[in-house]
Amino acid sequence: MRGAAPSVIPTLRYQDPAKAISWLCEAFGLTEAFVARTDDGSVAHAQLTYGTGMVMLGPASDGEDGRLAVPHGPAWIYVVVDDVDAHHERAVAAGAEIIQEPREEDYGGKGYAARDFEGNVWSFGGYRPEMS
Repeated sequence: MRGAAPSVIPTLRYQDPAKAISWLCEAFGLTEAFVARTDDGSVAHAQLTYGTGMVMLGPASDGEDGRLAVPHGPAWIYVVVDDVDAHHERAVAAGAEIIQEPREEDYGGKGYAARDFEGNVWSFGGYRPEMS
């Protein structure tokens, strides 16, 4: 998707970033926008999109590769979706661990939450905050 780049981009580190890319696209409907690979073919950096949002991800690092050594996960990401029930069904079909079933929220909208295979929590909902 072309357009203005998001100004806040969550960044996640995974022990297996190649598996994360595949799984996040299958289970949650993210789209692979860019993947940089090392000489051996492993993932060095990736950008996944959903609507107008983006997450970046890469491999966990102990600092030996020149990257900042920061513990990975768990993180908590919120993604606005148009059809919460259909999105939930897709995640279930892909084997996502659902930690909160779809429900109406007090602040508006409907949402659910799932955990990815490395412990990050992904919340999906129809609540669409507006910038003021």
